[in-house]
Amino acid sequence: MANYSSDALVSVRNMEVTFGSKRRPFVAVHDVSFDIYKGETFGLVGESGSGKTTIGRGIIRINPLSKGEVFFAGERISGKISKELDQEVTKNIQMIFQDPMASLNERAKVDYIVSEGLMNVRKNLTKEERSKMVEQALLDVGLLPEFASRFPHEFSGGQRQRIGIARSLIMEPQFIIADEPISALDVSIRAQVLNLMSKLQKEHGLTYLFIAHDLSVMRFICDRIAVIHKGVIVELAETEKLFAHPLHPYTRALLSAIPLPDPKSERHKKLIVYDPSCHDYSVDKPVWTEIEGGHFIMGNQRELDDYRMRLKR
Repeated sequence: MANYSSDALVSVRNMEVTFGSKRRPFVAVHDVSFDIYKGETFGLVGESGSGKTTIGRGIIRINPLSKGEVFFAGERISGKISKELDQEVTKNIQMIFQDPMASLNERAKVDYIVSEGLMNVRKNLTKEERSKMVEQALLDVGLLPEFASRFPHEFSGGQRQRIGIARSLIMEPQFIIADEPISALDVSIRAQVLNLMSKLQKEHGLTYLFIAHDLSVMRFICDRIAVIHKGVIVELAETEKLFAHPLHPYTRALLSAIPLPDPKSERHKKLIVYDPSCHDYSVDKPVWTEIEGGHFIMGNQRELDDYRMRLKR
């Protein structure tokens, strides 16, 4: 098994996540490997049920791995780890959840919601120190400090998502997993939340794993994108390279579904429907290959030759 990459903040190696019983196991994520470098936004894109969220939850230790390893800053954080390391992971890796309403405790005030994590990892803080940190976290995400005494139902969807971001931010993490952070929001609010995340990344030196199913959003915020289909990563490249030279049929199908701003072009565009039967892996098995610098793809020998020819055109 390959070891972690020394210059990566997060290294995922041969990750497999299985659900169900031993008699009827369901492999949701199969043999996934990638690195996330410090300060970048790494995108994970695929349709619903492809295993994106499962990977994020596997990194943060919500879902146990059935195989493989996860390294954070050079230390293995998957499987059994010490209590001290578990606390370090809790502090340094945070998650922003998809539904801002479901992820906030309706019966708790914002002050408690945002500071709850601190109570577990920084028990020596006084009430005044905690309140000051909550105030700063709310200001950082563009909310007024007096909002701390209110309940989640008093806020709009965009404001609730900002509270969720403040809850992550107050822990002073190095790495944030953002699981579809804008899909439950109105279109008008989405750009505000994305701009806020970009701003916070620069100010706090954050590294993001950004999970979404919308490639047009990914293009705006991500440095590199991995495309996942049924628990397998099929293509990984720098964002602009992926948009300029999509090679895998599934990636091309996802890109063809992006709406075009011009109604005439939108009407006449050709949608590509992905058919998995286009791959014949009965004899020639697929392998994960670097087809060009930083551009990886899953394919068998015949497909890889075809992809190389396409890149030369």
